[in-house]
Amino acid sequence: MKAWYFLRSVVFAIGQVVSLLFFSVIGLFLWPFSHKVRYQFMHLWARFIVVWVRWTCGVSYKVYGAENIDKTQAGLVLARHESAWETFATQVIFPRQAFVLKKELLKIPFFGWGMSMMYPIAIDRNAGRQAMKQVLSEGQARLAEGIWVVIFPEGTRMPAGELGKINAGGAMLALKAQAPVYLVAHNAGECWPKNSFIKKPGVVEVFISPAIDVTNLTLAQLNQLTEDWFKQHLSAGSAASEEKEVPTNP
Repeated sequence: MKAWYFLRSVVFAIGQVVSLLFFSVIGLFLWPFSHKVRYQFMHLWARFIVVWVRWTCGVSYKVYGAENIDKTQAGLVLARHESAWETFATQVIFPRQAFVLKKELLKIPFFGWGMSMMYPIAIDRNAGRQAMKQVLSEGQARLAEGIWVVIFPEGTRMPAGELGKINAGGAMLALKAQAPVYLVAHNAGECWPKNSFIKKPGVVEVFISPAIDVTNLTLAQLNQLTEDWFKQHLSAGSAASEEKEVPTNP
């Protein structure tokens, strides 16, 4: 069985690399156009990957709480980070968005080119307060433009079932911008484990909270809500029978 998973993962990897080369090279010709045009093109790669990993590796997904998303107002997504899967899937589930990411990623050939076209907020993690100021200023600017902002408050990918420290950056941006917050928990690490080449078939369950009005919340309270939501869904599927299922496979 492991050999079969490996072969399927090889096929996926080939398609991932070939498609990345296609989108990143073609995308270079779109630099004269607006950020919106470049995003609309590059996010097609994310859609392809979500479908491709389902076809090749049997990784499908279900969303609970998709009806909570108010697409008329740009919001802030604070998402659990377990794998690379959610970096693609959020682009399918939510409207146009900008990721907060480490600027080193933009230096990776082809991949970095593609990420640059997504209009991200690329920070130097070692810059301390300066990095935080950048997140706040650029994050507010993106939200004002109607662009959603996606932040992984744990800061790095965590193994499935293990909760990392909730950093304050996402909550600080939410309070500064007074933007609605959506908490997103999932179990993608069970199918696409951190630092693992092999993808395992299964259903990634994604849980989206109702929009949180941060008007009367403190930083500590919002961070606590985030931690509680992540903890509640560490064992994805436990709440599935209690919430409305909204399949969103393309």
